Amino acid sequence: MAPTNGSTVVTESWDIADFVIHKGHGVKGLSEKGLKSLPKQFHQPLEERFSEKRILDHVSIPLIDMSKWESPEVAKSICDAAENWGFFQIVNHGVPLEVLERVKEATHRFFALPAEEKRKYSKENSPINNVRYGSSFVPHVERALEWKDFLSLFYVSEEETSAFWPPVCKDEMLEYMRSSEVLIKRLMDVLVKGLNVKRIDEIREPMLLGSRRVNLNYYPMCPNPELTVGVGRHSDISTFTILLQDDIGGLHVRKDNGTDWIHVAPISGSLIINIGDALQIMSNGRYKSIEHCVIANGSQNRISVPLFVNPKPEAILCPFPEVLANGEKPLYKPVLCADYSRHFYTKAHDGKKTIDFAKISDI
Repeated sequence: MAPTNGSTVVTESWDIADFVIHKGHGVKGLSEKGLKSLPKQFHQPLEERFSEKRILDHVSIPLIDMSKWESPEVAKSICDAAENWGFFQIVNHGVPLEVLERVKEATHRFFALPAEEKRKYSKENSPINNVRYGSSFVPHVERALEWKDFLSLFYVSEEETSAFWPPVCKDEMLEYMRSSEVLIKRLMDVLVKGLNVKRIDEIREPMLLGSRRVNLNYYPMCPNPELTVGVGRHSDISTFTILLQDDIGGLHVRKDNGTDWIHVAPISGSLIINIGDALQIMSNGRYKSIEHCVIANGSQNRISVPLFVNPKPEAILCPFPEVLANGEKPLYKPVLCADYSRHFYTKAHDGKKTIDFAKISDI
């Protein structure tokens, strides 16, 4: 039988997956049971567990002040970071800080809801596919579950948002998306000009900026954080991602695709930008979509809110002709964005392997 509130014992007969996933309690509900040890379903294979010995001290991703965004120096810093790091942190970005605070408050409000309320948005119960509450990443194919709950909101229209997004957070998330539009277009303009693409026309805009998805992520305290992960190693499939994190920390970025990691320390009022696979493909590998992960925390709950700037599902991903104009060999074949996304969501997190779906095989 399942443990009662306050119990610290988990019996083998208790169906953890049913409690966490199907009944909607999430890992937050599991954490709040006061467990003394991590259920075996969350024990990651040894090779996936995170070691602090692999964290580089005194190394950080670039920090860019966007207050003078028209400056050539700022543009160069953005393109250099996209090319050499794949991640950078920005301040004075133009998104009002009070909007960001409301987003964090709304995220906590949603995850504070009773399980029966959150369960209304689960895969089995949500009235539309564009609103989804769940835990881990793709539980039915994972060797071990990730220590995370999430609410995923795919934006289609104002009408759908008003009708189906959870009332406790929909206004704040919509405000966040609206307030980020200028930043998104500024970043995209700088990045494509760095690839000798002069302008984003009506054909290319859907390929680059055609859709938006915002995730609310909740990482509860974990009894044995060394045995699991909040999010496993992966790269995003977006054009780029804008991440709002709280002051707890936990995001780590792979350095030079090697074995070392960099902790992305929280900076008040900042946003984190990372290049996604779609832009790596369109830049023919010049801009890098970098592996990253989130570690579990043994003493604090953490939230983060990524805003994914994606191509439209019907967009064709391929290197820009301008990038190949000097005779550069294409590294990626044309792929339908919907097919690429479908491939990503049919497997567990596996580092950078998703990009192989678009690579041109060596002859």
